[in-house]
Amino acid sequence: MGHSHSHSDVHVEVGTVAKRVLVGFLTVLAVLTIAGMIWLWPSKAEVATGIHRVEQVEGVQTATAIVDGVEEACSEQFDPGVGRLSCITLTISVEDGPDAGTQQRIEASGPPSQAGLVPGDRVEVSRIDTPDGPLYSYQGIDRTPVFVVLGLLFVLVVVAVARWKGLLAIAGLAVAGGVLFAFIIPGLLLGKPGMLVALVGSTAIMFVVLYVAHGISIRTSTALAGTLLGLAVTAALGAASVYVARLTGFAEENEWDLLNLAPGLNFRDLLVAAIIIGGIGVLNDTTITQASAVFELRAAAPEMRRRDIFASGMRIGRDHIASTIYTIVFAYAGSALVVTMLVYLTSGSLVEVLNRELFASEIVRTLGSAIGLILSVPITTAIAAMTVGPAAPAPTRSAGPARAAK
Repeated sequence: MGHSHSHSDVHVEVGTVAKRVLVGFLTVLAVLTIAGMIWLWPSKAEVATGIHRVEQVEGVQTATAIVDGVEEACSEQFDPGVGRLSCITLTISVEDGPDAGTQQRIEASGPPSQAGLVPGDRVEVSRIDTPDGPLYSYQGIDRTPVFVVLGLLFVLVVVAVARWKGLLAIAGLAVAGGVLFAFIIPGLLLGKPGMLVALVGSTAIMFVVLYVAHGISIRTSTALAGTLLGLAVTAALGAASVYVARLTGFAEENEWDLLNLAPGLNFRDLLVAAIIIGGIGVLNDTTITQASAVFELRAAAPEMRRRDIFASGMRIGRDHIASTIYTIVFAYAGSALVVTMLVYLTSGSLVEVLNRELFASEIVRTLGSAIGLILSVPITTAIAAMTVGPAAPAPTRSAGPARAAK
């Protein structure tokens, strides 16, 4: 008993019962996700009264300016013990504000002096009124043109290589960003249940991203089911690990700064939410690959038993797991390279250093995501193997792989 399911250039039989169970499961999750978003969605009143953004200091104005000249010296004497950090004096032309069109001289010391500023660069400066006149200070470089160029190049490369699928993936990414900034972040800042907010938001993102990028099909639904089950494992394991390891969520000074701005924020929940959100991208990649592998195997070998399809899919999955584990670990290592160097330079024992909150939270985050990822492979492969139709009867074995209807 089955019916045809067309995807890409193959024609695959899908079990009727399995399809009903899969669609029913995802429908229930979709309803629960919508209900959760309605229940947890931060209202305008909650955001207005419960979230206090950093305000501009009174009397301080921000302006943009063009660098006219750079001198490798400053008026003040700096301690040479600070290392190779230097100081430069910039001559700038102010572009906006009350002093627009005038030239000013400002000094930049420390890391900003090593940015390689040259005449023609656009910088951001702050202006403070003093009894002796306006005082300007260096804030940073205007990097917007670099962002725009890289963003356009990214879109062009994605569309050139992946074509419509790439364009749809970018659209799904835009929706994911909207959910993150309109629902997940405000919900966490308002002190709503962090794990629920992250799970509901991540589930909504996965529904949109997978169906937009890969189309509405049983194959995509299989990958989605595997992704959501893997996400549930990651969330449960992450929450348990955070509490068993007695992690507080305070690893760096940034957390203390955030506490002052959002006193209602639960930092343990925030750490669990980071584990959940960090896992969805890798889970998506793994599950869609496994679902596609199983459906392609069924299209290529209609006579193969589901048990054999599962075994073949797992052989593919093991290779994928091996490469993806390296991806996760080195992605975290790259993003935390400074922290890794601090570990190297610390004189204490390795165990003592790794037990510190800064390092322990990264270990829990990495291993939690990796375990959820690994388990998503057999979960997705099993769902896909049960979803595809049964093996074709013996007389059809010589017919070869079925072709897509034209």
